[in-house]
Amino acid sequence: MHRALPSLALGFSVVWLTACHAKVPPTLETRAPPPPPVRVPPGCESSQAGEYRHADNPAFRYHGEDDGGTLSLTVLRARTTEDGGTEPPESSASSIVLQRTPEGFVGETRATGFTGSGAPCPVTFPTELVACEDAGLTLRAVASTSIDEGCQPSRSGPPPVRLKQVLLRDPPDAGP
Repeated sequence: MHRALPSLALGFSVVWLTACHAKVPPTLETRAPPPPPVRVPPGCESSQAGEYRHADNPAFRYHGEDDGGTLSLTVLRARTTEDGGTEPPESSASSIVLQRTPEGFVGETRATGFTGSGAPCPVTFPTELVACEDAGLTLRAVASTSIDEGCQPSRSGPPPVRLKQVLLRDPPDAGP
């Protein structure tokens, strides 16, 4: 009988241990790390919405919309009339879209380019906003690119060069 008790006790212990639910370790609530800080030039934190004109060619006009994270500039172009005047600006398919990011106020210019045979192709140019002042905006953008007949960036041709572009802020309309 003494031999049966230890076996019986061992048997109950095994049954009891296998019948118990394992304890689930407590879950730790983890928080995602905060996003890196946005780094933009001084003055670019505020809205840059408004009307602009290119400092070197006032026929190029820009309408800017800013939601606090993205600045979108629609490129408008005034046409010169035969008598030397200008017609109201006409919207084009060109635009500049810039994001406020930890890497700066960066994005791209979207436009239409043409192949050697004259076929239209969508093209994009890296663009960054480098200064925001009361007088306007200073951009640095690739001015041109070479594309092949398949609308792909050409492997030949000069390397892209970034040029400074200054957009002057138009004063708000005084109204009638």
